[in-house]
Amino acid sequence: MNPYLDIILRSVAIYFFMIIALRIFGKKELSQLNTADIILILLISNSVQNAMVGANTSLYGGMIAAFSLFLINYVFKKVMQNSSFIKELIQDKPEVLIHNGKIEFKTLAKLGISSEELEEAMREHGIEYYKDVKLAMFEIDGNISIISGNENLKQTHHKRKVHKTLGELNN
Repeated sequence: MNPYLDIILRSVAIYFFMIIALRIFGKKELSQLNTADIILILLISNSVQNAMVGANTSLYGGMIAAFSLFLINYVFKKVMQNSSFIKELIQDKPEVLIHNGKIEFKTLAKLGISSEELEEAMREHGIEYYKDVKLAMFEIDGNISIISGNENLKQTHHKRKVHKTLGELNN
């Protein structure tokens, strides 16, 4: 087999492996990167590098692997835009965390969001009490959006800490 075709096939396989792994472990993992998460990402990238390029550590090998990843990511996003089945399979749906001041404890538990995290998002939106929240949503990109019932409060979007390159995986 052509060594460059081998790199392309390996890179595409690793790409889909990572898509599936991130789907299994969830969007919350991407929305709150801490030191351990960054170290994990760096170690994963190092561990899959050899799986993509094999023994070929040349400049061309690295460029072909990178180009393959960019290309498959572009094609995959286009497929997701055109296929509701694939989009639903890969992408989560927004989840209601608070509705009319009532906390959805089952949803919080399912998503692994603590009350402290929810309260932090509320504070960042200028809301002190749960009863003042008209709607709080855990969005598909891992952020929490909050709409207050108080018309005097400014409506904002809580942007959780997302690494630039990882945030695109959820689009």
